Amino acid sequence: MKFASKTDSARGFTLIELLVVIAIIGILSSVVLASLNTARSKGTDAKIQSELRSVAVNAEIYYDNNGNRYQTGSTAVTSCTAANTLFTSTNPNVVQIIGDLTSASPAYDPVCGVDATGSAYAISHRLTSPATALYFCVDSTGKATTTATAPTGTACP
Repeated sequence: MKFASKTDSARGFTLIELLVVIAIIGILSSVVLASLNTARSKGTDAKIQSELRSVAVNAEIYYDNNGNRYQTGSTAVTSCTAANTLFTSTNPNVVQIIGDLTSASPAYDPVCGVDATGSAYAISHRLTSPATALYFCVDSTGKATTTATAPTGTACP
């Protein structure tokens, strides 16, 4: 018959050791999750900027195909769904991009504008990562910029 010795009982981990390891794992995972949220919002901002640059490319194609105008009407527009503009269903690529922008950042809507002559446009969207409100804007002059003021009209500030 074998009796338990002191060396047999010292083989396992104590409760304190296990709790310390679990606490360390918890702290490390919270740091990783905080970093992940920052990376996610920076990724969303990169997507917003990429999508708006795609609008600029599609706007120039629309301009060339529609008599050198960004709209076929004669009224200034301030809506991303305004009829007879580069933002409508006659331009499915831009409609898809605007939908992508809305789903990427549902808390904010893109802001679009075309002047009454159809010769200028601008589109902007709020970025998600900075603590202060920043906007990314592209316009018909080729400007693509980040600004602290919400763009309005048909030119980026």
